[in-house]
Amino acid sequence: MKKLSLLQLLILNAYWVGLSFMWNSIHPILLPAVLLNYVPDAKKNTYLGLLTFVGLVIAMIVQPISGTISDGWQSRFGRRRPLAVLGTLFDFVFLSVLAWGGGLIWLFIGYVGLQFSSNIAHGPMQGLMPDRVPRSQMGVASSLKTFMDMLSLVVASLLAGRLLDPITRDPAPIMLVVMSLLVVAASITFLGVREESSLTREPANWKSLPGIFQINFQQNSSYWWLIGERMLFLLGIYGMQAFAQYYLQDVLRVPDPPKQTGDLLAALTVTMVILVLLAGWMTDTYGAKRILSIGTFIAATGMLLMLLATDMRSLTIFGSVLGAGIGLFLTANWALANSLAPQEEAGKYLGLTNLATAGAAALSRLEGPVLDWLNAAWPGMWVGYKGLFVFGAVCMLLSLFFLRKIHVESNRGAL
Repeated sequence: MKKLSLLQLLILNAYWVGLSFMWNSIHPILLPAVLLNYVPDAKKNTYLGLLTFVGLVIAMIVQPISGTISDGWQSRFGRRRPLAVLGTLFDFVFLSVLAWGGGLIWLFIGYVGLQFSSNIAHGPMQGLMPDRVPRSQMGVASSLKTFMDMLSLVVASLLAGRLLDPITRDPAPIMLVVMSLLVVAASITFLGVREESSLTREPANWKSLPGIFQINFQQNSSYWWLIGERMLFLLGIYGMQAFAQYYLQDVLRVPDPPKQTGDLLAALTVTMVILVLLAGWMTDTYGAKRILSIGTFIAATGMLLMLLATDMRSLTIFGSVLGAGIGLFLTANWALANSLAPQEEAGKYLGLTNLATAGAAALSRLEGPVLDWLNAAWPGMWVGYKGLFVFGAVCMLLSLFFLRKIHVESNRGAL
């Protein structure tokens, strides 16, 4: 496979800018704020947790199915982009519902529908990297993808919190920006990447879709251990991210929680971006498993340090340590996933990583009812929020046991 230039790698990964901006505007900033217009304050964590749990379970199922369908998609435009274009077009329908629907029911419809459409596109798009990038460049390509994600997180965090009025909590201004950026980012990748015609490929076997989650464990055991490791690590991250805005509102009592949440996430992500840029080279040089171990220890330390925060300044400093660990982990983990995924079934296998990503995000949302119960049981002590940090660190450290089970064949290089 021919090596790609830096420009080609950037074009290949441009789509993730729009996708990351969309979800990093919606999950940590938009949904927590807008929900307060429709639900009682004492139950806000419960409503947020259950709403996002439903959506993320859908994502966990739809993404690998879509990725598998794209493995056998027959088209003169290639096997990945046609389905991705279809899903992206429907994104705009549900983003419009979120922007102008109004009311709890429309918020539910828009969010759940967006999970369907976005993951129809997400599955095939993940297959583009192993289709187009040689293994010798997988670390660099993965670091660029993660860099795109992180850059979008910074921009979304800073912009979304400022576009959302803390009084009216009108989502329309944010949604307009989200749709504009998604159009640009998707167009760059869809028009800039040239796939070979897939008309001669074996067509997708629709009857085999019910068995999509069945993989021979003995032949692919390392990939399943990778999914388990990724899920445990991210479970600790997503719980903190999901309820951060309510933590700032209740515990630190900051003015304008949506804006402060955005600023906090942006500060954390700056550290992540720096480490992401280094992590690609480090992964290709020293091996993914070694970088994953280092990143996990750093992230767990940062999570525990955040327990000691008493104001936004200390929380941001400790959070930057967490961000550094996450940056190392995400790049090395994605490079390892791309390396372990069989070439001909890359869409299926990389779609299955969403069992870890969306699965961890979904499970973390079930912490919402527990948070409300613990906070109510000991009023003023905010035991529930403190438990988020302890639980997160424990999950990260436990993921190291799964990492030890992953065996990488010598012909896969330093990974």
